[in-house]
Amino acid sequence: METGYITTPFGRRPMTLALVKRQVKTDQEISERPVDKWRVFRDVSDARSRLGLQDRALAVLNALLSFYPVAELSSDKNLIVFPSNAQLSARANGIAGTTLRKCLGALVEAGIIIRKDSPNGKRYARKGDEGDIEDAYGFSLAPLLARAREFAALAQEVAAEQRRFRVMKDRLTIVRRDVRKLITVGIEENLVGDWRAAEACFIQIVGRFARRPTLQDLMASLDEMSLLHDEVSRMLETKEEAGKSDGNAIGNGCHIQNSNTESCYELEPRFEMKPGEKSEPNKQAKQKGEPEVFPLSMVLRACPEIVPFGPGGSIGNWREMMSAAVTVRSMLGVSPSAYEEACEVLGQAGAALAVACIHERAGHINSAGGYLRDLTAKARRGEFSLGPMLFAQLRANSNFERTSA
Repeated sequence: METGYITTPFGRRPMTLALVKRQVKTDQEISERPVDKWRVFRDVSDARSRLGLQDRALAVLNALLSFYPVAELSSDKNLIVFPSNAQLSARANGIAGTTLRKCLGALVEAGIIIRKDSPNGKRYARKGDEGDIEDAYGFSLAPLLARAREFAALAQEVAAEQRRFRVMKDRLTIVRRDVRKLITVGIEENLVGDWRAAEACFIQIVGRFARRPTLQDLMASLDEMSLLHDEVSRMLETKEEAGKSDGNAIGNGCHIQNSNTESCYELEPRFEMKPGEKSEPNKQAKQKGEPEVFPLSMVLRACPEIVPFGPGGSIGNWREMMSAAVTVRSMLGVSPSAYEEACEVLGQAGAALAVACIHERAGHINSAGGYLRDLTAKARRGEFSLGPMLFAQLRANSNFERTSA
């Protein structure tokens, strides 16, 4: 066997520095206290996501442990098992040879087992005169004994994370149902407020739910849904019934549509696109038929600094919001062409919302025009949504208000 390589039945493999260090560490940290092999196996199974193991690798580990003759792993006993590939495959539910080799490699890489190779690459054991095993070549189970506490801790962390996941999922379900009910009440009772916009915002948040969410995904969705819940609760505080407000552009269905006769080009001069340049709505707009919609009251709570730039120093509807955005756009140094492109991709109200959010964070943005163009380009590719941007700003202002109170 040449230096730097280990000989196996599958050919020569390089002995990496990481494997050497892991083997030395295992020899140093091996515990004198015996541990139940199946308990360690359960801990490894529970922590498989942290260890990067698949179910088939666990099946192979289960088969390896079945060749260890006693229930407890102990340092005063031989910790090497030496089954052939055929025996391993039989006990691992007939796993194919190629898959078996990959699984054994994964277990070695994860530090679950250690290879101990014989001079000829075979797995076998030498017994003494009394029948005891004096030396063996195969797979050492010593890491399971040395790392038993580590695996137990990892399993507990995974279990705790799973509990938090279930709690967050339950909370999100409850808040989602509450928001749906509140919006339904507002619409059916014809209460004052941007209920159609709130419903559209609700649908957008639900549309961003991941199919296989992580804990972080659930926390982000719960945060957004909770902010919307706060908004619709504020809207429900007004008990007076009223008809649809003419000033509420979103409620009348002429809020963001690019096909609207009241185009954003009335607020900005028309600039011809360069030859070969194309403009198309973003993927999200294509899927849903219209750009994103949010209640104006929520937008103004997230971006209060744009309010003084509205006609008369206030903003009461989306037309006034878009007019204020044109003024702020000029203050920020955003070119008319950049704003026009944002209108085409994000919609009139979407572009106004983006400018309002940029204005809130103007002190942290070097080039507002470049930042808006970047957001527009991402939105065109379907890689950007206004929702998370708005909710992040709303969350930041809410935290500031709590701190200041």
